[in-house]
Amino acid sequence: MGDSSSSSSASYIHMVQHLIEKCLIFHMTKEECMEALSKHANIKPVITSTVWNELEKENKEFFEAYSESKRKNDRMSEEETNQIIQKMISDSSSSSSSKKGSNS
Repeated sequence: MGDSSSSSSASYIHMVQHLIEKCLIFHMTKEECMEALSKHANIKPVITSTVWNELEKENKEFFEAYSESKRKNDRMSEEETNQIIQKMISDSSSSSSSKKGSNS
């Protein structure tokens, strides 16, 4: 019973993460993303904020570059953002699988 509840929570969080990644492609700030997901996807801002914060912790380099880019108003192209997000996803996948392997 607990498994289905935790897997649906994980799936919901994964969906929120995916939507945040879409916000990043459109060069949105955290606040803009929270507002957009609240308005268009009915996701509470506190959830978006929490998932965003976790992504920031796990992907410091990306978010530092993203913040710097926004500060300079020198927006990354969609292609550059996509490449960074793909790297972030592949890094995350490889570190997740190595963590899983070390637990057994």
